[in-house]
Amino acid sequence: MAMKILLTGVAGFIGMHVALPLLARGDEVVGIDNLNDYYDVNLKAARLAQLTSHPNFRFVPMDVADAPAMATLFSTESFDRVIHLAAQAGVRYSLLNPHAYIQSNLLGFANVLEGCRHGSIEHLVYASSSSVYGGNTKLPFSEQDNVDHPVSLYAATKKSNELMAHSYSHLYGLPATGLRFFTVYGPWGRPDMAPMLFARAILAGKPIDVYNQGKMMRDFTYIDDIAEGVVRVLDQPATANPAYDAARPDAGSSQAPWRVFNIGNNQPIQLMVFIEALETALGKTALKNFLPMQPGDVPATYADTSALDAWVGFKPNTEVKDGVARFIDWYLDYY
Repeated sequence: MAMKILLTGVAGFIGMHVALPLLARGDEVVGIDNLNDYYDVNLKAARLAQLTSHPNFRFVPMDVADAPAMATLFSTESFDRVIHLAAQAGVRYSLLNPHAYIQSNLLGFANVLEGCRHGSIEHLVYASSSSVYGGNTKLPFSEQDNVDHPVSLYAATKKSNELMAHSYSHLYGLPATGLRFFTVYGPWGRPDMAPMLFARAILAGKPIDVYNQGKMMRDFTYIDDIAEGVVRVLDQPATANPAYDAARPDAGSSQAPWRVFNIGNNQPIQLMVFIEALETALGKTALKNFLPMQPGDVPATYADTSALDAWVGFKPNTEVKDGVARFIDWYLDYY
């Protein structure tokens, strides 16, 4: 049965890719985005243009941090489910402009939760991040791990979202699922992320900055896998865990209808291997500027995706060389 879905951050990288399969299967999608200038607004407009031809899509320019506008939207539209992807993204930018993260990721999320509560929403799916694992060194990262030691304000806001969602699930019975995304890449990606920065520099014959002397492991996850995971989770509302034991709390589920899942490729690779895949796809060798570790960054990410697989029967599986080739095809076409 077709649903009416609110999708925040619809002009974003993940937002556009999640909207497409929902529209393709007949759902009605109301997308909101504030189209801020954190990066090229033209790219956001071009993503929106991929959606506007669909009769079941409607775009409403709006900032999730605007409480009155959000309250009006929820009260007039009557949504079935909500996918909340709008956020101030990026670890490094959180060192420069912390207030943007408080405004969007905390105030904005509170407005979404209030809308879901008063709008009797069947299921809220929201973006968390692999960055919540902070300085953890036990790999792969599991939803069972303690994540109380964030190493960036961005990570702290995402962990806060999980806690805020839990309180609403507990108090109001709101089914809520958080998804910890791991290093998402692919066509229409964000220009502030490594794949776009690297592709642009390699093509221009300029050096790329390679942090921690290249000794970084990342669980690079292809965008189509992320989108499929989000849609599958949306269709499977969070439920209370019947086996939950308050004496030995499970960090990924609850007595409330609340769940948290990793969504990553479950096969981390060395950053240098990713760069080699870019070089192969572009037919050019990168000039490399090796640098020390950046503040707020972590040396390795690696997702344990067994919980997601058990919940929705899916785990990301696109090989990096295939995903990078598709990304470069898009990049050369778009730019």
